[in-house]
Amino acid sequence: MQLEHISLDHLKISPLNMRHARQAPDVSDILPSVKARGVLVPLLVRPNGNGEDYEIVAGRRRYFAAKAVAEEAGEVAPLPCAIMEPGDDAAALEASLIENLARLDPDEVVQWETFARLVKEGRSVADIAATFGITEVMVKRRLALGNLLPKIREAYRNEDIDAETIRHLTLATKAQQREWLKLFEDPEQRAPGSWQLKQWLFGGSEISTKVALFPLDAYKGHIVADLFGEREYFANSDRFWLLQNEAIAAKRDALLAKGWGDVAILEPGERFHVWDHEKTPKKDGGRTYITVSHGGAVELHEGYLTRKEAARRRKAKESSASGEPSTEAKPARPELSKAAQNYIELHRHAAVRHTLLSHPGVALRLMVATAIGGSALWRIEADPQRAANEAIAESIANSKAEPAFAEERKAVLTLLGLPDYGHSVVRANGDDHRVATLFAALLKLPDEDVHRVLAFVTAETLEAGSAVVEALGVHLGVQMADYWQPEGTFFGLIRDKTVINAMLKQVGGKRIADGNVTATGKVQKKVIGDFLTGSEGREKVEGWLPNYMAFPFKSYTKNGGIRAEDTWRKVKGLIKPE
Repeated sequence: MQLEHISLDHLKISPLNMRHARQAPDVSDILPSVKARGVLVPLLVRPNGNGEDYEIVAGRRRYFAAKAVAEEAGEVAPLPCAIMEPGDDAAALEASLIENLARLDPDEVVQWETFARLVKEGRSVADIAATFGITEVMVKRRLALGNLLPKIREAYRNEDIDAETIRHLTLATKAQQREWLKLFEDPEQRAPGSWQLKQWLFGGSEISTKVALFPLDAYKGHIVADLFGEREYFANSDRFWLLQNEAIAAKRDALLAKGWGDVAILEPGERFHVWDHEKTPKKDGGRTYITVSHGGAVELHEGYLTRKEAARRRKAKESSASGEPSTEAKPARPELSKAAQNYIELHRHAAVRHTLLSHPGVALRLMVATAIGGSALWRIEADPQRAANEAIAESIANSKAEPAFAEERKAVLTLLGLPDYGHSVVRANGDDHRVATLFAALLKLPDEDVHRVLAFVTAETLEAGSAVVEALGVHLGVQMADYWQPEGTFFGLIRDKTVINAMLKQVGGKRIADGNVTATGKVQKKVIGDFLTGSEGREKVEGWLPNYMAFPFKSYTKNGGIRAEDTWRKVKGLIKPE
């Protein structure tokens, strides 16, 4: 016979139990005792053949009482069980268990005193368990009472404190026990009990060591264990999350290395709704989702696409099979919103056309090429610089390039003898008298001034978001750090968590990025900001540029759908730095 504690979900009534087929028994007489003290007399069980589950031969009423407690409280501790071996006689074993347990004083505090005395005499926990026919866990539970304050032990003996509360008090330090006892003895206060006590001890953020993806020896903080030796928790949740996030990031990297095109890490507490997704193999673009509970538990959901994505892929596949022109699949999660792309395009456009002012020879060649090849703006008109919202418009207006460009506009208007106001030099109103007047003015100017006007007009008619902007930016070696600095409008437009985490890696390094991989985008942006400003003890990072602002353009993911990336791809083989 072997004595063990077995969880409720691994137990079921054996067909050999003579009450097996009857309805659930009345357990009202033993339920109060089970609630207060748990199951004391071991159930008699035998393996059912699969090595994990057991059939209850004797102890049916104790089993149903424990189930009732679990339904009411949400959980119940594993039950003490005597596991029969081949050839064991059930009646004899049950009688022996009851006889042995009858030798033990029913008062648990007296049991502690007895066990403590035996330990002092050199008896081991296993010896004591064998003597009284109980499990070693039950012996440890009684011995654990010795680590509680005497007043708490006495209150438990008088049944003023229930078993679950005592269990959680074993997690408390002596200082916490004294604080709890002060609340317990104050008639005006209410001391937390049961599950509320665990929240009181841990501040509602208890994290079990069982959920850790990393080796426990990597955690340098304190681990709290109850004195029963059955449950352990991380005392420092911040240190846990740093290591857990690094492990999650490593798992993500490993999945990507195995060929998964995309691995989405959901925010803590965000659920993966399988009914909103469709099973899709890796070769067909299936994605892996990683969910993380608030308690740190991690779960993988491999090979899924949202139902909308899966439907689009099927439609594209059917169109291809039928010979119909297939449209490129729309990215499921665009890396950049339209407003973010607009912001980036206008900043790049402003910087490139200002740099063009210093290269009239390039401007001349560009104007000739545009005259031959045509342009969407060659009517002629200035680029309207349409901003998607007021925040973007304000950001462009306050940039270094735009005011400098406006000053050059005034100088060019003065050279041409025109009033130094207006939003552009180019005004395609079809007035030939005005063209003749401008022509006469240009005839009087030296080549140097004509080149200056030519460079400005070429820059003013440069189309934002075009392949020409990308080609010029690379050829002229435009240094965006001279024109643009990280600011709130930009970060407000960046919403893709994968991109934000990649930016965090650029400014803070892989460890910091991995350590925040499940944090919200807002939190990660805050950490990026701390690095850029040198706040919160972070080492200040100077001159950082996101991929989107540097020339040539580079995205952070393979999702596609970015105009700057598509336009640069068309000309990248043709253009080289000046």
